[in-house]
This record gives sequence, C-alpha cells and structure tokens, in this order.
Amino acid sequence: QVQVVESGGGLVQAGGSLRLSCVGSGSIFSTRAVGWFRHVPGQTRELVAFVTGGGVANYARSAQGRFTVSRDDAKNTVYLQMNGLRPEDTADYYCRVGRDETGLSWNPYWGQGTQVTVSS
Repeated sequence: QVQVVESGGGLVQAGGSLRLSCVGSGSIFSTRAVGWFRHVPGQTRELVAFVTGGGVANYARSAQGRFTVSRDDAKNTVYLQMNGLRPEDTADYYCRVGRDETGLSWNPYWGQGTQVTVSS
C-alpha cells in the first residue's frame, strides 16, 4: 500500500493560484501514475488531472489550460499547479496512486486531502 500526504490547499480569491503537493511513500510511487481528484460534498469525486509513470500529463476539460500536473520522482512528489482559480474549483483535493503506470485504474486508498476554497 502506497501512502500519500496532500498539502498546499487554502483560501484564495478568484483568479489566484495555488500549488498542491502529494508526497508518496516507497520507491514504487515513482513508477505509478498519480492522479489528483476533487470532491464536493454531495457530488461524486472528479478526476482533475493525472500524470503517468512516464511523466505524461492528462487533464479533465475543467482543468485544461489552467492546471498543470507534474512529478519530481527524486522527491516522491507530484504537484498540481492551479492558476486562474474559480469559485467552482472549491473542493477537497486528493491524490491517488494508480495500480500501474498508465492511470487507467486506481488503488482504493485515499489520503486525508487538502481543502481549496476560492472566493468570488
């Protein structure tokens, strides 16, 4: 089981930026896809962006052009740089480790998440 710890959330005005970090445990972390999901109470979790084990980034339409996902395997860390934030980006953000390098399936484990609030 790969454990993750998310950080970097906070309160920001619309149009502002935040950088979220996901630190994973174990050497296997660097070989797996890592995804950023967000959850608004009462709604299903949404996959916002993920980076494959090979470093290829993928984005949901809602994140395209505003968010950038990247990884630093030397630090066992995956980042989500969020620019041009909107009130509808308000959510709890979680990272999740894939079952392999592709991002096609995900382990069932979640971190504690980090809260992002965007004021209008």
